[in-house]
Amino acid sequence: MSSKGFLGRLKQFDAYPKTLEDFRIKTFGGATVTIVSGIIMLVLFVSELHYFLQTEVNPELFVDTSKGQKIRINLDVSFPRLACAYLSIDAMDISGEHQLDVDHHIVKVRLDKEGKAVAEPEKHTDLGEHGDSAEKKFLKAVSKDGENEKKEEEKCKSCYGAETEHLKCCNTCEDVREAYRRKGWAFVNPDGIEQCEKEGWSDKIKAQKNEGCRVSGYLEVAKVAGNFHFAPGKSFQQSHVHVHDLQPFGVSSFNISHTFHRLSFGTDYPGIQNPLDGRSAIDNAGSKYYELFTTNLINAFFFFFFLGSMMYQYFVKVVPTVYKKLSGKVIRTNQYSVTKHEKGIKLAGGLGEQGLPGLFVLYDLSPMMVQITESRRSFMHFLTGVCAIIGGVFTVAGLIDSMIYHSMRSLQKKMELGKHT
Repeated sequence: MSSKGFLGRLKQFDAYPKTLEDFRIKTFGGATVTIVSGIIMLVLFVSELHYFLQTEVNPELFVDTSKGQKIRINLDVSFPRLACAYLSIDAMDISGEHQLDVDHHIVKVRLDKEGKAVAEPEKHTDLGEHGDSAEKKFLKAVSKDGENEKKEEEKCKSCYGAETEHLKCCNTCEDVREAYRRKGWAFVNPDGIEQCEKEGWSDKIKAQKNEGCRVSGYLEVAKVAGNFHFAPGKSFQQSHVHVHDLQPFGVSSFNISHTFHRLSFGTDYPGIQNPLDGRSAIDNAGSKYYELFTTNLINAFFFFFFLGSMMYQYFVKVVPTVYKKLSGKVIRTNQYSVTKHEKGIKLAGGLGEQGLPGLFVLYDLSPMMVQITESRRSFMHFLTGVCAIIGGVFTVAGLIDSMIYHSMRSLQKKMELGKHT
C-alpha cells in the first residue's frame, strides 16, 4: 500500500472536518460572543490556577495513645489593678504534682495606672570603686580579712522557728516567707522580722499598692488534667488544703481585672486560633457595690466587707493536635475550647471561706487527637479542570452563537417577505 493511500484512509478518522474559507460568514454577534467567552475562560483559568497553588488542610480524628509527655503552657496575662508583689502563680494536677509560687521561666513586669511598664531602679556603684589604686586595694583587703569572721557569724540568719533540713538559714525576707510557706504558717507580721525591716518589705508593698502587673513566660506540666492560677498571697499547704496567705497585705479586697494577651498549649501552627487571646474581664465588684448601695444599704455593707473580690474560672478542654506540613515537618501541639465562670468571693480575716480571689484556668485533655495534614492537588487534576473549562465554555459559546445567527437570519427573511408583499 502506498503512502498516499494510507494517508487517504487516515483522513477518514478526522473528527473535525474543515469547511472552505469561502463558505464562512463572520458576524458582529459572533465576535461579541468570542470576546466574552475568552474573558470567561481567562477568569476561570486564573481561578483554577489559584486553587491549584493553594495548600489544602485535611483534618482527621484519632484516639490519642501518646503517654508520658509534657505540655508547655505559654502565657502572657496582664492585671492592671493587681500588683506584682501581691501576685503568685501555682500549678497542680491530678497526679499530685504541685508547683507553688512558680518563678522559673516566668517574668513579671510592673505596670503603672496607665498600663505602662514601670522602670526598675538601676544599681549604681560608688565613684572610684573601679579606679582604686593598688595601695587602697591592699588596705581594703586587710580590713576585709578582719570583717570576714564577723560576716561568717552573721551569714546564717534566723528563720524564726521555721527552719527545715533544706532551709536552715533565712538571710532575706523572701527566705523567711518561703520557710513559713514550707511549714504551712501564715506570714502575719512582716514588721516584726529583721530581714523584712531592713529590706523595707512593707514599704515596697505599699509603693506597689496601686500598680498592675504583666506576667509572661511558660509552664511545663504533665499531660494530665490539672489547673494553674494567678492569685494574691504566697501559697502553702495546710492540712492537705491549698491556702494563700493574704494577711501581710492588709487589703480587704483585690481587683482581679485581667487581659489575656496570649494563652496557648504548645507550639503555634498555621491558622491556629486561641480562644482566649485578646480576651479581657473587668472586675465588676465596684459596680455591684454601687448597685446594692442605691437599693439596699444592709446588703451593700455586707458586700463591701465580705464580698470585695472576684474569682474567675476558665474551664479549658485541650485537644492534642498533630500538624503535618508539606515539607514533612511535624508539629505536635494542642488546640482548646473554653468556658468561663465567675463569682464573688467571701473574705474573712484575709482567708477565703468560699474560694480564693484570682484567675483560675482548669484544663482537661480530650482522649481524641486531631491530625491536620497539608496537601496540594495533583497536576493532572489541574489539567483536567483547565480542559473542562476551555471545552465547556467553547461549546456553550458555539451554541449561543449559532442560536443568535439563526435567529437573526430568520428575522431578516421575515422582514424581506414583508417588504415584497
